[in-house]
Amino acid sequence: MNTASSPSSPETALISGTASLAPLIDITAAGMEETNRIIIDRMQSEIDLIPTLAGHLIAAGGKRMRPMLTLAGALLGKASDDVMLNSAKLAAAVEFIHSATLLHDDVIDESDMRRGNKTASAIWGNEASVLVGDFLFARAFELMVETDQIKVLGRLANAAARITEGEIDQMILAGNPAAPVDDYYRVIRAKTAELFAAAGESGAMVAGADTAVTAAVAAYGMALGTAFQITDDALDYAATTEGMGKSHGDDFKEGKITLPVMLAWQDGNADEQAFWQRCLGEGDIGDGDLDSALSLMNKHDTIARSLDIARSHAMTAGQIIADTASGTVADALITAAAFAADRTI
Repeated sequence: MNTASSPSSPETALISGTASLAPLIDITAAGMEETNRIIIDRMQSEIDLIPTLAGHLIAAGGKRMRPMLTLAGALLGKASDDVMLNSAKLAAAVEFIHSATLLHDDVIDESDMRRGNKTASAIWGNEASVLVGDFLFARAFELMVETDQIKVLGRLANAAARITEGEIDQMILAGNPAAPVDDYYRVIRAKTAELFAAAGESGAMVAGADTAVTAAVAAYGMALGTAFQITDDALDYAATTEGMGKSHGDDFKEGKITLPVMLAWQDGNADEQAFWQRCLGEGDIGDGDLDSALSLMNKHDTIARSLDIARSHAMTAGQIIADTASGTVADALITAAAFAADRTI
């Protein structure tokens, strides 16, 4: 691929406004139809609460980037009917893993809103949310086993373990605004980027893509997921409640240590660092403190700087694909990477 002239080169996708999920949605439409059928079928249970609670989260939507990445990864390999059925099963498994982690996250974070709706834990309670999350994990592993691909099972199982490690690591990081930025990257790579990487890689693996393509899709997913999470963390302070589907400044209220905060700490004077320590280190947050936090972030331009860093990771993701593959699928992946860092919701 000639990245200098391609209309979907990483640079062009970010600069010219072609950042979009639409091409990825288009090329995976048939696979997503089968994936959604599998999701609906496999979340059923004789216990009515299970499909009701799971359906509440899944029906709320979301971008479905992870299962689409699984299908796109398969399209870069030998996409026979059997392969695409197996890739749809893996895509459904990936979405179940993601949904299970969201259910568990909302319990840990005591969140009331998710994707513009009340969280399952706010409606049905923590116990039900955790148990239904466990049910979805079990269904995910059933689907993986059905593909009869032991290496793929191992890859996604490892991703599930890494996500849990990332969540625990995030708990340890909470309350420490002075932590090194490398600690933040370690958390987001495990809790977010790892599943993006495993999603695309598992699709390529099940389709028998060559080693170079499989490795590239995994590296792409890691860079894409990193860009996605940094953007999310910046938008928590920059976007509207209506746009994000959650309360503005939730990360601040929950004491989460994210990149905009860490940059503000690093650039802050002693009084500013004392403010961050009181609010996020000691959990002593009062009226007006969120506005003060936003003022400090604006002073040091940390939201815009974080978004610039996210864009650099998106550029890396796009370049990995541009250097490895060409054609409709590659172009769709490049514009999707740009979207991950150039969105407003």
